Amino acid sequence: MKIAFRTDASIQIGTGHVMRCLTLADELRRQGHECVFLCREHEGHLGDLISQKGFKLHLLAKTDSRKKPGTSEPELAHADWLGGSWQKDAKETSDLLHDQQLDWLVVDHYALDARWERMVSREVGQVMVIDDLADREHECAVLLDQNLGRQPCDYDSLVPSYCNKLIGPQYALLRPEFSEIRPESLARRQSPKLECILISLGGVDRTNVTGQVLEALAESDLPSTVELDIVVGATAPCLEGIQRQAAELRFPATVSVGVDDMAERMCRADLAIGAAGSTSWERCCLGLPCVLVILAANQSSIGSALQRSGSAVTIDTNDMEDKIGDLISQLFIKPSLLTDVSERAQKICDGNGCARVTTAMDWQV
Repeated sequence: MKIAFRTDASIQIGTGHVMRCLTLADELRRQGHECVFLCREHEGHLGDLISQKGFKLHLLAKTDSRKKPGTSEPELAHADWLGGSWQKDAKETSDLLHDQQLDWLVVDHYALDARWERMVSREVGQVMVIDDLADREHECAVLLDQNLGRQPCDYDSLVPSYCNKLIGPQYALLRPEFSEIRPESLARRQSPKLECILISLGGVDRTNVTGQVLEALAESDLPSTVELDIVVGATAPCLEGIQRQAAELRFPATVSVGVDDMAERMCRADLAIGAAGSTSWERCCLGLPCVLVILAANQSSIGSALQRSGSAVTIDTNDMEDKIGDLISQLFIKPSLLTDVSERAQKICDGNGCARVTTAMDWQV
């Protein structure tokens, strides 16, 4: 098969959409299929990473993101993420895909909906949409929403009747190293302790929540022997400040940028402080207890679902200073709480979602 991906990363959007598409593309390539990416040249785009991984990339030029006067069509909630009109984006995408004889177009973008998909579908075999919001219509053969708490009926009025809906964390797009290291990681959770905390607040963290977390931990009662493993994305605007702050902490702390060994780091960690995005399913797969920080409105439903299931503890950024230090100090004093969270988390995701998604794609060709 030949598959194209239309997705974006930026300082505003973050990196999660591109990263999960890369995970799916890696699996498809491993099975012998050809993949190509189409991305807008936003500030913070991940074009270099896509190319380094050996995928063909078409970078769409920056455009004027302002809405044209007199436009009467209703805008999507995330329309400004596109960097221009959906009509222009659809035209540019269609021109690039013309005569490429694509079997699939995978669309992972909150600023695109059925109108765009109908225009571009003329150039492809079938369309697959990756979504988290269930807030707009789609014209697609397959709809993937990997989030806990989502139900197939949430999309009944938003997709065609023939659409195959892949719903829930059992379809989470995780790299193979997570399922491979899962047995080792789960075995570690049988002897609860709190010696290493993994701090990873997304690929961009443009508001520097990482810095807020470090400040709260520095003022907490947590012993200075606890190790902090801080992971920051290469495009994070506050990277230098985080590095300076970490160097002055009373804890042994390292700051790593753009890592490719996250599964191993999660396996070694006893607790994570992280964002309620796609990495939630990586942590669940490895049974890693987590304090979730809600960084954006679209993460609220994931955080709420994980908290209700008992597989994570959620903190809003407004409560950071008052709650996170005390909470983690409690986990140090009573590490058995880590086991309780871990046992619930590991039941949510087994790490084999990519195989299930590619099987569905093969079946529909």
